[in-house]
Amino acid sequence: MSSSKLTNSRLSTSGPQGCALMGKALLQTPYFNKGMAFTKEERDVFQLNSLLPARVNTLEEQTRRAYEQYQARRTPLGKNTFMTSLKDQNEVLYYRLIQEHLKEMFPIIYTPTEGEAITKYSRLFRRPEGCFLNIADQQGIDAALARWGPAEDVDVVICSDGEQILGIGDQGVGAILISIAKLVIYTLCAGIHPNRTLPVVLDVGTNNQSLLDDELYLGLHKCRVRGPQYDAFIDHFIHVCRKRFPKAYIHFEDFGVQNARRILNRYTEEIACFNDDIQGTGCVTLAALYSAIHVAEYELTDLRIIVFGAGSAGMGIADQIRDAIAMESGKAKREANNQIWCVDKFGLLLSSHGDKLTPAQHDYAKSSDDWQNPHTSLLDVVRKVKPHVLIGTSTQPRSFTQEIVQEMAKHVEHPIIFPLSNPTQLHEATPQDLIHWTNGRVLTATGSPFSPVEFRGSKREISECNNSEIFPGIGLGAVLARAKLITPSMLVSAVKALAAQAPALKDPTAGLLPDVTNVREISVQVAAAVIKQAVHENLHQEKHIPRNDDELEAWIREQMWHAEYRPLRKIERSGASREALGEMGSKGTEVA
Repeated sequence: MSSSKLTNSRLSTSGPQGCALMGKALLQTPYFNKGMAFTKEERDVFQLNSLLPARVNTLEEQTRRAYEQYQARRTPLGKNTFMTSLKDQNEVLYYRLIQEHLKEMFPIIYTPTEGEAITKYSRLFRRPEGCFLNIADQQGIDAALARWGPAEDVDVVICSDGEQILGIGDQGVGAILISIAKLVIYTLCAGIHPNRTLPVVLDVGTNNQSLLDDELYLGLHKCRVRGPQYDAFIDHFIHVCRKRFPKAYIHFEDFGVQNARRILNRYTEEIACFNDDIQGTGCVTLAALYSAIHVAEYELTDLRIIVFGAGSAGMGIADQIRDAIAMESGKAKREANNQIWCVDKFGLLLSSHGDKLTPAQHDYAKSSDDWQNPHTSLLDVVRKVKPHVLIGTSTQPRSFTQEIVQEMAKHVEHPIIFPLSNPTQLHEATPQDLIHWTNGRVLTATGSPFSPVEFRGSKREISECNNSEIFPGIGLGAVLARAKLITPSMLVSAVKALAAQAPALKDPTAGLLPDVTNVREISVQVAAAVIKQAVHENLHQEKHIPRNDDELEAWIREQMWHAEYRPLRKIERSGASREALGEMGSKGTEVA
């Protein structure tokens, strides 16, 4: 594909940017602001000379200075607040700083520190960012979304009702910060343009009594609305969003267990939508599983799998594995379910549990006739099933005991064990214990970061099942293809693209997933797989997608936003686009 065709791609990042802002207005617009890095020519053209010191800095010099300021903050929350302030001033510098210190800063800008910031949202509040919709004003949704521009100005919408945030529960209107944080990860990891995203909080009240008792709490001071009124609010939002931004990709985040899957199932055949808690966790775990079975020389269609912890994450993982088995074997999904046993707080899921089962759990419930003990323990299930794979999403620390692990290792050469509960103190077992209990035969990945494990004179790398290795690339593929839907086969294609980059494919002692520091390249491969599958299923709306693999990757890279300063080209305000006026992005303004 020629460079001219790439430059003319819909979201091309090559060449200068048109800018209609001058002076202080330019310096106060984070998407355009370069601070001390404005060139001498730009300072003349945009009337900045008297507003800045004489020295011209490079982006590298700015990044060093910003990192020194960051390090001067003594607490994780202080560092988080500093980064929020930097993002409000200069987006390129903000993203460049994180990219250069990704592993160090990821826990600051996301979990666990972002969780603390969310709990204190109403008290740390300085300026609004994002879109605040509340159930008491459903009629205002259309006008509210209209402020974010016409149909072509928004590529990704993330919405949350704040009921189940990052393991810290109901945080009400503070959920706007999780929508913002997730969009930051889309930009960092997949180059989604930061000024083409929309973070939304769907405020339906809160059942967090400490928030209801706080006179400074900024959300609705009422208990959570449920039932038909809640469903009508969500439905109205989705349909207005679809009308306003018909080609946008909608990401559901941190909805409660009673709503998350129900909402996803309701809209997954109508719009391009995704739930990271269900599908993202399932996809990254399935990718690690593909790598593990390659090393162990197992066939996916022969596996016996136990999932310990049957909440949103556990059932999402079960669904992704089930879908992959069905696709590869030609089995019906109902038949593929027979290879998966799910254990929850009341034991193995059985048909006799009836109303205790959520809709997501029903498909995996086993016949009570085959299991006489209604409170079957995990050890009992392991003894009877003799699984190849044991996955933990239970948040029950140390629940994968030595007895359970060694019982599993009696029956399979390479037990595949993924203790995925996080944060770290909630993991079901440590990689070190798993490796030693199985004499090094285990294949493992975790839900939190762990250091390499020394075993018999060598180091074993431990991969983290980090959703950020998969969901940004899926979103990028959906955005560039203008996908109509996100189908199970598109997700499996994404999973295989991620698994194909695993170091363990070349070295069995290496990680089952690639390192997060390579995440932008990972996202290119994941996006390419999603796009090709969308084209195969005729679910793409973009007309100019290259068919050659090399050209497709070049086309994807050209449309990924980079944390680099682009030259600014002055244009007149009259007739200028919203982008040139600095009106796009998460601080959107009224559109006439």
